[in-house]
Amino acid sequence: MNTVLWIVAAVLAVAFLGAGAMKLTKTREQLQPQMPWVEDASDGMVKGIGAAEALGALGLILPGLTGIAPVLTPIAATGLVVTMIGAIITHIRRGEGLAASVPAIVLGLLSAFVAWGRFGSYPL
Repeated sequence: MNTVLWIVAAVLAVAFLGAGAMKLTKTREQLQPQMPWVEDASDGMVKGIGAAEALGALGLILPGLTGIAPVLTPIAATGLVVTMIGAIITHIRRGEGLAASVPAIVLGLLSAFVAWGRFGSYPL
């Protein structure tokens, strides 16, 4: 199970680091075609979400690799779950339908799995 948790955490880290980096490096106008929700958000909000995603990605991997504060891994995973709940709420509020929420649902469930495993029987 430890191997499965590492694989899921690595996949999540790649996804969240990529999404976070994109939000941190591009303007809202550049993001708008791929992420229509940014029209309802301020620049600071988009950058803040990007920072949270990037830091969450690092929190999934670095504590386990370094052995420093491994409790941060399930905390980071839980934070990413909360972030994805916010994404789902945003898509629903904007009337974008369930299809727009599917990536956030999948990422949120995978993050919850990592949090469950690392808080539970399979800590680092």
